[in-house]
Amino acid sequence: MSWLVWIIFGLLVGYIANRIMGRRRGLLRNMIIGLLGAVLGGWLASLAGIGSVTAFTIEGFLIAIGGAVLLIWLLRRL
Repeated sequence: MSWLVWIIFGLLVGYIANRIMGRRRGLLRNMIIGLLGAVLGGWLASLAGIGSVTAFTIEGFLIAIGGAVLLIWLLRRL
């Protein structure tokens, strides 16, 4: 059941990050961007000593969105 929570979390994060960056992508791409962004954001946050990504907490949500926005920015640069 926890994988379903992470899929929903990834969809929400990916959708919000794509809206922030002014992009429109499909459902699957939103989920992938959201999940990878959560991983990237969590990794960077743990390196900085800020916190970790926990699904559906304010801190985890903001870190995941930040990671997803960073991921979209990096993908645009490539």
